[in-house]
Amino acid sequence: MIRVLIADDQALVRSGFRALLSSQADLDVVAEAADGAEALARVRELRPDVVLMDIRMPGHDGLAATRDITADPGLADVRVIVLTTFTEDSYVFDAIRFGASGFLVKDSEPADLIKAIRVVHGGEALLAPAVTRTLIAEFAARSRPGSGGGTARLDALTDREREVVAQVAAGRSNDEIAARLFMSPTTAKTHVSRAMTKLGARDRAQLVVLAYESGLVRPGWM
Repeated sequence: MIRVLIADDQALVRSGFRALLSSQADLDVVAEAADGAEALARVRELRPDVVLMDIRMPGHDGLAATRDITADPGLADVRVIVLTTFTEDSYVFDAIRFGASGFLVKDSEPADLIKAIRVVHGGEALLAPAVTRTLIAEFAARSRPGSGGGTARLDALTDREREVVAQVAAGRSNDEIAARLFMSPTTAKTHVSRAMTKLGARDRAQLVVLAYESGLVRPGWM
């Protein structure tokens, strides 16, 4: 069972998400929150598996709450999906830098929301769709390569692991990486896991951030 917390300042939105998720046998909505401070408190209390986090909420907003959750070692297993709209694109890269495992547009199809929760809970990052690749590249361009101290950290990686991390940064799945680098999907997954361990990354989304900030890849590289 995947335990989900919904954080949104609009009661109607929360009710809609709850009704949708409650229709799935493997999803359990354990709590709701109307702002970031309440979300953080409930996460610390209940330890949900996945948080659906609206960015723009009064007071302690979704970005701040995401940063607080991912910075807490006791909440290392909690995954955050940021909910956004295309008018709020400027927040997306910051959300992922703060530790969100991905983001989802609020007007996505119900099936996409359900799939997103399962994907993130499984340890993947929500970075595969082409629109996401474009957004990540755009926001990465606003950061200075090397400014995050990632260059030295990448020295711990083998050449093959660097190649795999670069492919992850392009939003490619393990199967796609395997096809491009002529290896099995299992081997690709192993390289990704080892890179995450060496770099202290929570998930694939954090690998993307490190890849851009270190200069391993550049915006527009695919």
